[in-house]
Amino acid sequence: MPLAKTEPRAIWRQGWLWPALHEPSPNCGPRPPGTAIDLALVHSISLPPGRFGTDAVRQLFTNTLDPDAHPYFERLRGLEVSAHFFIRRNGALWQFVSADERAWHAGKSRFQGRDNCNDYAVGIELEGLEGETFEPPQYRTLAWLCRALQARYPVRHITGHEHVAPGRKHDPGAGFSWSRLAHDLADSGLRIETRVQP
Repeated sequence: MPLAKTEPRAIWRQGWLWPALHEPSPNCGPRPPGTAIDLALVHSISLPPGRFGTDAVRQLFTNTLDPDAHPYFERLRGLEVSAHFFIRRNGALWQFVSADERAWHAGKSRFQGRDNCNDYAVGIELEGLEGETFEPPQYRTLAWLCRALQARYPVRHITGHEHVAPGRKHDPGAGFSWSRLAHDLADSGLRIETRVQP
């Protein structure tokens, strides 16, 4: 369900967040010992691309996607990926991996001189298509989630997949309003980084 306008209190249990809907993914593992979880990494995804409201993203992250169900899915056959969180168009929040664990969302990536963002980032997927716009409930849930992460972990920065894997990834894309997210988080102390990482 979408988060209510009167937002509930965030409750963490072993890296799982209430009131997110939990759907554990097998595509995860331990973070390197002593790693500070200090980055929120924003992505976008829809399956098939540009089609919203399907169950395919959940199926992809839980290794239950039928590659024969749609021609596009054939290229995803055998792919093992996940993100910690998924925010649907209506603002509903799903969680697939404990934030204490390492989800498989960033691939080859680099942020502020550190490789392998999966080690220290929380991956947040927005239901959408790179370059296209996102819905107001998604921004509200994303801002709430970033504050909840900040309260539990030493998260200090927020950036996009396109910024940590330039040329390889392009999400969330030009349709995502970083200025809107910055406005929603203006009093949080969180830093939004939109420079492409070398």
